[in-house]
Amino acid sequence: MSGVWPRGRTGTMPGVLSMRSNHIGFQGSVKTSASDFIVTEIDTLGRLLSESTAKTLRALGDTPAAPESCCPQRPCRSCPEPPELHREEVLGPFNSPSHAPEEGLSPAKGSTEHMAGTAPEGGHHEAGFTLQKENLETLEAISYLSSELGVLPSDFSYTGIKDKKAITYQAMVVKKVTPERLKEIGSTIEKKGMKVYNIHSVCQHLRLGQLKGNHFDIIVRDLKHQSNDFSADLKERISEAIENVKTKGFVNYYGPQRFGHGQNVQTDQIGLALLNEEMVKAVKLFFTPEDTDDPVNQAKRYFLQSDDAKGTLAMLPEFKVREKMLLRALNRYGLHHEGCTRGWLSIPHSMRIFYVHAYCSKIWNEAASFRFMTYGSKVMEGDLVLSEDNVGENSSLNDRVHVVTAPEESANKYAIHQVVLPMVGHSIKYPNNKVGQWYHERLAKDGLQTCSFRVSALQLNTPGCYRHILKYIHNLSYHFLEDNEKGIKTEEDSHLNESKASLLLSFDLDPSCYATVCLREIMKCDL
Repeated sequence: MSGVWPRGRTGTMPGVLSMRSNHIGFQGSVKTSASDFIVTEIDTLGRLLSESTAKTLRALGDTPAAPESCCPQRPCRSCPEPPELHREEVLGPFNSPSHAPEEGLSPAKGSTEHMAGTAPEGGHHEAGFTLQKENLETLEAISYLSSELGVLPSDFSYTGIKDKKAITYQAMVVKKVTPERLKEIGSTIEKKGMKVYNIHSVCQHLRLGQLKGNHFDIIVRDLKHQSNDFSADLKERISEAIENVKTKGFVNYYGPQRFGHGQNVQTDQIGLALLNEEMVKAVKLFFTPEDTDDPVNQAKRYFLQSDDAKGTLAMLPEFKVREKMLLRALNRYGLHHEGCTRGWLSIPHSMRIFYVHAYCSKIWNEAASFRFMTYGSKVMEGDLVLSEDNVGENSSLNDRVHVVTAPEESANKYAIHQVVLPMVGHSIKYPNNKVGQWYHERLAKDGLQTCSFRVSALQLNTPGCYRHILKYIHNLSYHFLEDNEKGIKTEEDSHLNESKASLLLSFDLDPSCYATVCLREIMKCDL
């Protein structure tokens, strides 16, 4: 472990300070355009949910034909064998999907495995589909769709949040909408950067984490050496970095989309205010505008200056469903503590809990950095690991979380990739070493030393869960491209032209792993 990364930021990825590997890395431009960052969900059968696979997948039992590539910059990619992705990336003691802390959660015991594409006979049918979106957040896309379809955002279910500045493909299910109705809005939503494929009837919603992972096709442009690196060939340096991370893995931080990349107020700040039951403060943070003069931010600015919920409602575009729900409640009940509480209750539970989970994710990031800075890669007495010894039909997750003993530390019984850290909540155990002490001191700093992680007024219940401290890349391939006057060509020479070179990376990650975090580890620079 190389210790502290001096430019690990508190803005885009809160708490991200440590690196796993010691290689030098390189510089480059990521997400130059949305088409340079393509994310394709891998369903529970290992199939890519791209536009091309949607043409062949009409039911869960169908055998998919080899799909075309979902990335126009690369050769066709046949559908891979199901990757060795582990669905216990995030584990928590939950009995209801509504309590799932995030994408990556294993399904509740006894639940079924129906995905978008199945429609067993009988029961209430809903519309399942594959959503392609470009330059849109997942929740923003849902706001657009709900507005067009005349349903609530809470009527949509999905397996995880996808990147904004990207082209992404993911499974979704919407209640109260027929497949025929969904097809009718195709041309309208295309103007907003969305398309829908593989529209069909289903009778069950999706759960967060109900996937095998995500496939990424990423182009890194404008490749060049680090500013202090003059010794190595660039191509050699990049290959060294990629192979190093492929072997050693990366610190499993939460990425920028978890916190609102580039926003003046990040989602974790709203989550902290909700946990402290500072309802008015949470509303003010929610309506804090960005430094732009578009209609949405004009409306937010007006609201903070005037407290005029009704006037702000008239200024907001229709697709801002969450904001309008909150403002209608504030207009009815007032801007005091009780009114703001009712306002938060007016938006879907999944959106309320999203902010709390963002705060918990920030604390996890900080804990991971502290753990590596304090102990490095050695498994220490008091660390938490997942044990297979106590797995029984009636065993709880906490039965599986084992505290490393002094003899086990001396015998090097466990490896660092087996170590988990808790996502804070009311039903988890903490490490029995300096890391556990750090958790208690850190929560006290935010006024949460006595927090039960239950906010009954908002119907929020956060049991907590566990997340592996390290993760690994699967099915990695890469090659170099070079721009020339005739377009992009594959680079065959042993040396790269720094002013024109690009890198194409293709890989799979487990649920709730972030490609931007993985790229940061490879490149050794902030993204």
